[in-house]
Amino acid sequence: MIAHMEILAILACAVVIVFLFRKLHLPAILAYLVAGIVVARPELGLQFDASTYDHIAEMGIVFLLFTLGLEFSLPKLMAMRNLVIAVGSLQVAVSMAVFLVIAMLFGQSFASAFVISAILALSSTAIVIRQLSESGAMKRKSGQISVAVLLFQDVAVVPLLIIIPMLSPNSEGSMALALAFALVKGVFVVGILLLTGKWFLPRLFDLVARVRTDELFVLTTLLVTLMAAALTQWFGLSMALGAFLAGMMLGESEYKHQLEADIRPYRDILLGLFFVTVGMKLDIALLLSEPVTLLLTMVAFMLVKAIIIKLLAVRAGESSKDGWASGFMLAQMGEFGFVLVALATQESVLSDDVASMLIGAGVISMAITPYMVSNARSWGRWLANEKPIDTADLKTLPASTNANATLKDHVIICGFGRIGQTVSRFLKQEKIEFVAIDIDPLRTRKAREAGENVLFGTSRQAELLHAAHLDTAKLVVIAFGEDKQSAEVIQKVRSLSPKVPILVRTRNDDQLAMLQGAGANEVVPESLEGALMLVSQVLSLTGVPFSRIIRLVQKERKNHYNHLHGFFQGEHTDMSAEGIDRIEFAHAVLLTEDSFANGRSIRSLDFANRRIHVIALKRDGEEVEEPDDNTTLQSQDTLILRGKPRRVERAERFIHEGN
Repeated sequence: MIAHMEILAILACAVVIVFLFRKLHLPAILAYLVAGIVVARPELGLQFDASTYDHIAEMGIVFLLFTLGLEFSLPKLMAMRNLVIAVGSLQVAVSMAVFLVIAMLFGQSFASAFVISAILALSSTAIVIRQLSESGAMKRKSGQISVAVLLFQDVAVVPLLIIIPMLSPNSEGSMALALAFALVKGVFVVGILLLTGKWFLPRLFDLVARVRTDELFVLTTLLVTLMAAALTQWFGLSMALGAFLAGMMLGESEYKHQLEADIRPYRDILLGLFFVTVGMKLDIALLLSEPVTLLLTMVAFMLVKAIIIKLLAVRAGESSKDGWASGFMLAQMGEFGFVLVALATQESVLSDDVASMLIGAGVISMAITPYMVSNARSWGRWLANEKPIDTADLKTLPASTNANATLKDHVIICGFGRIGQTVSRFLKQEKIEFVAIDIDPLRTRKAREAGENVLFGTSRQAELLHAAHLDTAKLVVIAFGEDKQSAEVIQKVRSLSPKVPILVRTRNDDQLAMLQGAGANEVVPESLEGALMLVSQVLSLTGVPFSRIIRLVQKERKNHYNHLHGFFQGEHTDMSAEGIDRIEFAHAVLLTEDSFANGRSIRSLDFANRRIHVIALKRDGEEVEEPDDNTTLQSQDTLILRGKPRRVERAERFIHEGN
């Protein structure tokens, strides 16, 4: 049974360590591993048994694979079959063969060496997929290779779970017959899930969606995920495989994003618990008694796996860079490796000291995986002797940039995506010269082949800005919409040309002040401009004269979208620690008979110093926008305030209590 104090200790430790690690900009996965190590320390007096939590923690992997399945349609998976078979299958086979030979050379029996090779051949689906998702590297070629290999590894776990008990000294029965039976069951259950998912699940979610009850939608999502996992487990297959297939069947439905949003909280919490249980399994005494052996074991098997994956990826037609990157991403030991260790120990196939060494090396390899995934791409480039920015091909293209020497009073467009290209079209219509800078080599190649004046590289490099003749430019337009990168470009442009006007595109208004503070002359938030365009259409269709609409829109832009910043929060408003400091809320405060502000003017309450703006005042059913500062407040007035959430809370307390 799971004791209350154990749960309390895990939660308290996880909260503190995750908070500290995030403050230090370290991965949360590493924090959970450390939390598991800490709570399992005997000094705390808590007798933790990691296996008690394994079944619950495994649900985290199930939900993770369900969300991964949502990203893959069946056609997409079929398109990846070359990677799954050519790289995934050979990776497992070749890795096992190499590790089998090495283990036998170190004196292990065939049975023990086979188990060791199987354990080391597998990688961590949970950590790698999580890191790829968070970093946005899932769509890169190296990420696709990694996912393909992980998918085959998850399938390969099934025969391994059958074979290991057969290697036991007390085993009886035919291994070939057991594997053949498992294959038949696997084809049968996969067929059931594919048919059910294609014809039944979309209709089920259509029916549930019509009820318009969020709780029912969440419950149905959980039920479908767990039922698919239970079905595959009942047939002796991996629970994660069933969840992946269920997600894949729903990946093409209109409910894809809602399903992912519903499952995410359960996935993240249970994945956290999974990594805590992994940390619990680390034997600190072993680490202290044989640190050199442990580290050499870890480095050796990670290096061998990385090399094998790289060679297989190149053999399958992928670049050396992507092969190395995938190798580094998948070099660690996987969560299913711990399952195989436990099973082999139970069946007396693996000795306790070897099992402890594998668990120790595996946990440490998983702990450093987030760092390896983050740097895999740059390491791959270095080992492949490839420059970070490959400009070799671009230099041979017929480019109009030779004419840049005569550029003057032109526009520099940083980012040549859809927005940047749209800007360029209007500039060409008005015969205004421009030069664009973009870091996408394919886009740059295509644009330059079409005769566009585009430079390849990052807008944050002084050399590129000089090549674009920043010193004679009339305007700089930053069009890629990533606020952090935009701020860096603004600072670089300002350091080289303090007076050139800078126009910045941003998606929302939450970083408006930051971008203006960095030196932008004008910031255009897409969401607010979209709202103004919608308002223009609404007013036009309701009979408001076009000249008045233009004046209202121009006034709002002149005031830097002042009336559009504050909004009333909703259920899905980002209230995270990071989000709450970026947004401004509109909040209504009703004055009661005892409120401190009664009988006082708006000016005397000094809202400006509190960085609060009074949007409107409602009195006797009438609303006054931006009331005069000399207006005296009275009971039953409603003040509409705008500001950051914490400032609004303090202002409301001041209105009622005077402090």
